[in-house]
Amino acid sequence: MELPTTQISLAFLLVISTLLFSSASKSDEFVQCVTKFSKDSAPTISKLFFTPRNSSYNAALLYSINNLRFARPTTPKPRVIITPRTESQIQAVIYCAKKTNLQVRIRCGGHSFEGLSYVAYVPFVVLDLRNFNSVKVDIASATAWVGGGVTNGELYYRISQATSDYGFPAGLWANVGVGGLISGGGYGKMRRKYGLAADNTVDAKLIDAHGRILDRQAMGEDLFWAIRGGGGGSFGVVVAWKINLVRVPKKVTVFRVFRSLEQNMTNIFYKWQSAAPRFPKELDIRCNGQVLSSENSSRPDKKIMVMDFEGLYLGRVDDLFKVMQQQFPELGLVREDCSQVTWVQAMVFFSNLPLYSPPELLLNKTVLPRIDFKGRSDFTKVPIPIEGLEGIWDLMFQLPNGTAMLQFTPFGGRLSEISETALPFPYRAGYLYMLNLYALTNVDEANRLRWVRNIDAYLTPYVTSNPRSAYVNYVNLWMGTNNPTGKTSYAQASRWGKRYFQNNFDRLVSVKSMVDPGNFFRHEQSIPPISPWSDM
Repeated sequence: MELPTTQISLAFLLVISTLLFSSASKSDEFVQCVTKFSKDSAPTISKLFFTPRNSSYNAALLYSINNLRFARPTTPKPRVIITPRTESQIQAVIYCAKKTNLQVRIRCGGHSFEGLSYVAYVPFVVLDLRNFNSVKVDIASATAWVGGGVTNGELYYRISQATSDYGFPAGLWANVGVGGLISGGGYGKMRRKYGLAADNTVDAKLIDAHGRILDRQAMGEDLFWAIRGGGGGSFGVVVAWKINLVRVPKKVTVFRVFRSLEQNMTNIFYKWQSAAPRFPKELDIRCNGQVLSSENSSRPDKKIMVMDFEGLYLGRVDDLFKVMQQQFPELGLVREDCSQVTWVQAMVFFSNLPLYSPPELLLNKTVLPRIDFKGRSDFTKVPIPIEGLEGIWDLMFQLPNGTAMLQFTPFGGRLSEISETALPFPYRAGYLYMLNLYALTNVDEANRLRWVRNIDAYLTPYVTSNPRSAYVNYVNLWMGTNNPTGKTSYAQASRWGKRYFQNNFDRLVSVKSMVDPGNFFRHEQSIPPISPWSDM
C-alpha cells in the first residue's frame, strides 16, 4: 500500500522535527548541566557556549578547522561548542557529557588530518581550548608552562619576547596547536639537534575521565609517558605542558633553493636521502616536491617537477658552507641563497611567511592558508633507488599542477640517540626520513583520492613493512578505525595502532585500560581499553 505524497511529506517532517527537538533538548540539558555544576555565574559561563541557534556558532566552529574537507555542510556538527576558561569548567563538561551521553572531542589547533578534534558520527560536543593560551617563561630554570590551547606561533613569539638565548623544538606551522603536537610526539626544524617536542616536555597538568586534576607526580610515569606521543584525545584533557627550553645561537642560517628535473633534481635528491640523516645535528634540510608549470619545460604539457630544499643551520653561514662542501656539494648552495637571522625570524620563515615579516604575525591564527586535502605518511630505512624515484615523479605528473605535494623530513642526529621505547613515538635509530603526501581534494575528489591510493600502493616496496609505519599526528583513517560506540577489539585497533606505535601500542593499551577503562575519551583512532579476558 502506498501513502499519498502529502502523507509521506508529513511523516518525513514529523521525523525530522522529532530529531531536531531531541537534539535541541540534549544540547539544552548539557548546557544547563555545565552551567549548574561549574563554579561560575550563569551570565559568565553562557558566553562560552555556542549552539546551532547562536549566530556565532559557525564562526566558532570554523575558527580552527584547517582541513576544509571537514568544513562542508554535510560534515557532522557538534551539538555544542564550549570554550572554557577555567579547569572547573572542564570538569563540569566531563561530568555533564557523561550525564547526557554525549562524546567529547578536544580541540587545540584544529589540524587533525581527519578532523578528529571537531567531527564525530555520534552525538558530541567540542571542548575548544583556545582560551588556555598562556605562556609563562622562566629564564632562570630555562622552562616554560604552556597552555593547552597555545599555538606554535604564540609559543615562539612569547619565548622570543623573554629571551634571545632559547627556543623550543616544536613544529613548523605557526597556527598548529602545541597540545596536539606534543600529544603525537611533535617534530620541527630542531629535532636533529634536540629531539621531539615531547622529548623536551617535563611535566603536564591533565584532567582525567574522573575530573581529577593531575600533574606528573599525581598521574604517574606510565600516563605521563602515554600523553607525550600516544596521540591526542585518548587519556584526558591536558590544560598545560611544562617544557624545557633549548639553547639557540644569536644568529641562525636559513635557505630555500629549488631544483627541477632539468637541473639534476633526481640525482641530488638521491644523494640527499643518505646524506641528510648524517649531517651534523645543527643542520636540517627538508625537501618538498611538486609539479608546476613552466615555459622552460621540455614536456608538451609544460609541466615541471620541482623540489625545494629548505634548510636551517644553527650557526653562521660560513660554518654551514664548510658542511655543505664536505657532505652535500651536489646541491650547489651559494651564499646568495642564505640569510642569517634570529631564531624567531627563522620560525617566521618556516611558517611560509616572508622572511622578514614581523614576528607578531606568528600570533595570527588565520594568516596561513587553509586547504581541502587528504594526507598520509610513511617512513624509510633505505634510500629509494633512482628508478623508484622516477616512478614517483611520473605519478606526480598525473595530477593538475600544484595539487599534490611530497614532503621528505630527515631523521638522525639526536633522534637516533633516544630509545624507541622512551616515548610512544618509536621512529628513532635506523630511520632515514619520513615521507608525507598531500593531495588537494577541493575538486575532483574521487579521482584524487584514487590517485592517493595508487601512489600509496606504489610506495609499498620502498617504505617500512611489518608493520608499515605511519605518524600519528598525520592521522589516516584508511588504516582502520575503532567502533564508534561500544567496545573495540585489540585485533581491530592493532590494524592502525601497530602502524603508529609499533610495540609501544601494547603499553598504550595497558595505560588506557588503567586510567580510562570506561573509554570516555575516544574517537575513531583513540587508544582503546582492552580487558584481560578480551582477544588480546
